[in-house]
Amino acid sequence: MERFFATCPRGLEGLLAEELRAAGAARIEAVPGGAGFEGDRETCYRVNLWSRIATRVLRRVAHGPYRGEEDVYRLALEVPWPRLFSLRRTLRVHLTAIRSPLKSLDFTTLRIKDAVCDRFRAETGARPSVDTARPDVRIHAFLDPRQATLYLDTSGEPLHKRGYKFASVEAPLKENLAAGILMLAGWQPGTPLLDPMCGSGTFLLEAALMAHGIAPGLSRQFAFRLLEDFDASLWQRLLNEAAALRQPLRRQPIHGSDISADQVARARQNLAAAGLEECAELECADLLERAAPAPSGVLVANPPYGVRLEDSRRLAAFYPRLGDALKQRFAGWRCCFLTADPQMAKLIGLKASRRTPLFNGALECRLLEYRMVAGSMRQKAAERDAGTAT
Repeated sequence: MERFFATCPRGLEGLLAEELRAAGAARIEAVPGGAGFEGDRETCYRVNLWSRIATRVLRRVAHGPYRGEEDVYRLALEVPWPRLFSLRRTLRVHLTAIRSPLKSLDFTTLRIKDAVCDRFRAETGARPSVDTARPDVRIHAFLDPRQATLYLDTSGEPLHKRGYKFASVEAPLKENLAAGILMLAGWQPGTPLLDPMCGSGTFLLEAALMAHGIAPGLSRQFAFRLLEDFDASLWQRLLNEAAALRQPLRRQPIHGSDISADQVARARQNLAAAGLEECAELECADLLERAAPAPSGVLVANPPYGVRLEDSRRLAAFYPRLGDALKQRFAGWRCCFLTADPQMAKLIGLKASRRTPLFNGALECRLLEYRMVAGSMRQKAAERDAGTAT
């Protein structure tokens, strides 16, 4: 058994831990921004292939105390790097730290790279090349105040890059955060779903993948395939299993709309690129005017925070109208909005049933949930409250 660490958007650690457990991981320890776990090679491959929440899966190769840069260098020098990846692979070193006493993280990063190259030169007589843009192998180092940990990145490109999306928009929502929001919203395949500000269609794509049991990593490549201990037969078996679990495509109650025809076109392009265009219904519509596509369901949206609504005054006018539209047209729906704007919760004129802290990159947000009660149910509740008061 080896030790791994899976990173994820902050706020989704609990969901990540559930996925890791389902993949066969042991000794799972969730911390802000991810979860450590133990597993074998199959566990590592499964998490990369199936996790909808993780950003990267890192394989621990060294861990020990340090006081200075040379301690980190010696820790890296002890790792048998030529047994982990070939001399012909390019590499890059990434370093993050929390309250590290070291004065220069850039210099420490350079020393780790030196240690890797020195170990290769000692064993092979040559050193691998560095590629900071598209390396074959990524080495991640993490420093806390006393301990240094070195990891091999088994994912390569971040796992939120599913391998199907090409038409993007400004400030897009990452796929793993979108998948986490769908889970937090309580959406289940078969339940009507609407994203009325669909942008490039991230919520729609993630929902369609979930509805058809499609592994999110089925259409992309992974860095573990470039490591020396890559087990091709094991990986092929896992791919075959994932392909067998994929359900035939069919029309789903997944709906997307946007006030911008260009955004709708981008969402349609991305669905088509993923081969999922028949699974969702798209239209150009204004959320403030459109009708609900079903008597009940789940609405999810990532409002533009002024990107498309231009300024705070227009947003301040928009939020109350949004609250009115939800009350008038979405009774019976559970409506969830990811927002970094504290004014939304104040001005929308609705009481949130739940507020979940989430991070969209470095941006602190809240997932606001509003349960829109049907008119007759509101009336019954009012009558019940009146009876209690008397």
